[in-house]
Amino acid sequence: MIRRKRVGVIGSFVWDIIHGRDVRSAPVEEWGGITYALSAFDAALPSDWEIVPVMKVGSDLANRARDFLATLRRIAPDAALYEVPVPNNRVELRYLSDERRSEVMSGGVPTWSWAALQPMLVGLDALYVNLISGWEIDLEVAKLLRQSFRGPIYCDLHSVTLALRADGMRELRPVTDVAEWCRCFDIVQVNEDELSMMAADGLALAATALTAGVRCLCVTLGPRGMAYFAASGFGRISDLATRHELGVSSGAIRTQRVPAAATREPRGDPTGCGDVWGATYFSRLLAGDMFTVAIDAAQRAAARNFEHRGASGLASYLRGELSTT
Repeated sequence: MIRRKRVGVIGSFVWDIIHGRDVRSAPVEEWGGITYALSAFDAALPSDWEIVPVMKVGSDLANRARDFLATLRRIAPDAALYEVPVPNNRVELRYLSDERRSEVMSGGVPTWSWAALQPMLVGLDALYVNLISGWEIDLEVAKLLRQSFRGPIYCDLHSVTLALRADGMRELRPVTDVAEWCRCFDIVQVNEDELSMMAADGLALAATALTAGVRCLCVTLGPRGMAYFAASGFGRISDLATRHELGVSSGAIRTQRVPAAATREPRGDPTGCGDVWGATYFSRLLAGDMFTVAIDAAQRAAARNFEHRGASGLASYLRGELSTT
């Protein structure tokens, strides 16, 4: 039997309570967090790849998280969540506009230690890291990950730029160790707000990231699409094989803003669009697509996610099937 290649996914299951997303007044409760990225991987990965969740889940929601994984087609047969005896992470989202929201977080799922994480990486061919809580791994573990793992590593820095107040409110905070974080990954994703906490503008962040060894920086821009900053010589995932010999990037940065794909819903659900974008982009890179082709696929997937409500049934919808929602 042909061995399927394996992409590890580090992130957090989050139970969302969402206010103001729909015209109805009652809040919506459903899975959020890493479930959007998992759904996108399930829809976009080629058939010779499978998903290996590398993540902890609180014991109060562990069975429901396993039930969600059971709805996906590309989860590895030996996949298992790491159950921890604490309340799972929960987030209360209040939409202030289509693009702005507040987040109040509760729960206690802890960060990975290197001793616990290292064995989970055995047999993986690629790794996707989405720092949804902001502390799935800390910087020291990220450095050890870079030293030890030889496959491509994608990171959505996400909540590294968010502080957690005593009342659970998430708020933006400046990041001072930007180059150190970037040095740990091949491809880095941020949105506009996150970028503003890391550099003066996109070109400044790109200069830092690409000098540190990142081969492609992706900045999602909501309804305005995305912008990329690609290192000289990066065209597809196979080009990362030379990173250990070449060291930091040299040559001209290639950059472009790519408009958002059209959507059929004038007022959709923006929750998870960035997660779907990143997982689709990485999936198509793993399939061998040129990075510009992968970006186009990610743009279309994010637009489809905008048309869908929640993560339940999302993988089917992204594949163009009827959603089970």
